Amino acid sequence: MARKVLEGIVVSDKADKTVVVKVEGIFRHPVFGKIVRKSKKYMAHDEKNECREGDRVRIIESRPLSRHKRWRVLEILEREEMVVHDTASDHGGSGR
Repeated sequence: MARKVLEGIVVSDKADKTVVVKVEGIFRHPVFGKIVRKSKKYMAHDEKNECREGDRVRIIESRPLSRHKRWRVLEILEREEMVVHDTASDHGGSGR
């Protein structure tokens, strides 16, 4: 049987060698006919800790790696651009 492959966005990379990937699905409601957007989060194994939040990745089904991990990161499709904030000018005070 072929393994399932999904695409999604990394929403968390805080754990070591693990990322949380949000996969969105769009389908037509069977009764009302409205287009419905549904999302689900999957924990995926990232062996080299390469993924960052916001990256678009492809994940593949695998054997159980831990209690919640049943997916591995296959490839990184698109990187999120790094945004650098200047903390010196972001004090946000009233100037007193």
